[in-house]
Amino acid sequence: MHITFKTRKLQKICSKKAESQKHLGAKCGRKLQQRMMELKAAQTLADISRLPPARCHELSGNRKGQLSVDLEHPYRLLFIVANNPYPERECGGLEWEGVTEIEIIEIVDTHE
Repeated sequence: MHITFKTRKLQKICSKKAESQKHLGAKCGRKLQQRMMELKAAQTLADISRLPPARCHELSGNRKGQLSVDLEHPYRLLFIVANNPYPERECGGLEWEGVTEIEIIEIVDTHE
């Protein structure tokens, strides 16, 4: 999967083990590195588990259009689909098998 980042700081946190642990703590930093390896290794978004532990899922409400994977509770890695054109099913909704590009936008507690 092709991955881009909203900011250079976010790219640094996601790409470097020392930076991720500095900003998120040892346990969450390790989990972030694991999730990044899973995303990089995936051919499409359909390859990422929708069940625990990754629990890749679409968000709703004011975060509609964003997706997340679990890190260390309560933190999540948020991203958007970067494919152009947007891979959409005929009946509507995201075509997970068509997602080959994402943009990491945030690491956040979505329950705040």
